[in-house]
Amino acid sequence: MSTPQDVPIRDEPIRIGQFLKLANLAADGGHARELLEAGVVTVNGELEYRRGAQLHRGDVVAVDGVAVRPS
Repeated sequence: MSTPQDVPIRDEPIRIGQFLKLANLAADGGHARELLEAGVVTVNGELEYRRGAQLHRGDVVAVDGVAVRPS
């Protein structure tokens, strides 16, 4: 997995679907949902399936080996 890239967020917490779009890992909300349902998204090393999961600064989100974190 790559070293996590920081993605600035304005408000905390942020929902994972919103964050995936902000980090350019998902094209839109539908794509974010598809990624989550497919089981390819991890948060801090654990699989995440919930679209409404809340992220905080420092959480590491990974999709297909690309890691990002809200900062």
